[in-house]
Amino acid sequence: MLTTKYTFPKRTLLSAFAVVALVWLVGCAALYHIMRRPPETFARFIAKLPGPVPFLLFPFETLWTHARAGTLQVGDPAPDFSLTKLDKSASVRLSNLTAQGRSVALIFGSYT
Repeated sequence: MLTTKYTFPKRTLLSAFAVVALVWLVGCAALYHIMRRPPETFARFIAKLPGPVPFLLFPFETLWTHARAGTLQVGDPAPDFSLTKLDKSASVRLSNLTAQGRSVALIFGSYT
């Protein structure tokens, strides 16, 4: 009685691995691309994904850090922006303050 042992071809295994790797790379690229969009667009996209899928399958934090890094360097002027006052009576624009010769200090953090 002859018995033959079935061996899984290495070529098939390599092809399957290549397809999975390609799908993962395309997924990373798509996620990186959507992360570079405005926050509202990214929020709409991520809200449609099931559960913690992007956090488990992709290097989410690394992609986010690179996608949102920006291009400012030390010594570059701050980009212009506008903020509403706390009492919501008006808004303040950075370019208006600097045009008046005022110094501006930006403080990021919590006051509590």
